[in-house]
Amino acid sequence: MLLAGATLSAQAGQQALRSPERGVLCDRYICANEKGISRALTEKYLGQRVAAKVFSQGDFDLTAFTFANGIFCDVKERLCRQDRYYGADGKRTGAVSGKYTRLLFGGSAGATQ
Repeated sequence: MLLAGATLSAQAGQQALRSPERGVLCDRYICANEKGISRALTEKYLGQRVAAKVFSQGDFDLTAFTFANGIFCDVKERLCRQDRYYGADGKRTGAVSGKYTRLLFGGSAGATQ
């Protein structure tokens, strides 16, 4: 019983991404659209303080990013995946997330979830 409670707490801590408008995904730290992480969208949906914190970290790639729940999205590939890791063959290993790929980039994606 204690283990089941711990599992539920861990799952509750993993926040799902939200899509406040078509083509936008946000977690509690960033918002992105099909062009990448967006300061304007982050300010609009998460507030000026959150956006200032993210964008004060210096230059970083706005087109390949991992949300707080582990979903990785790459604007160049126009795909979101379950994780950001590479295999020994140099190819990404994370399964494509059809759900988040559709929400961010529109259209259809080949995999589920």
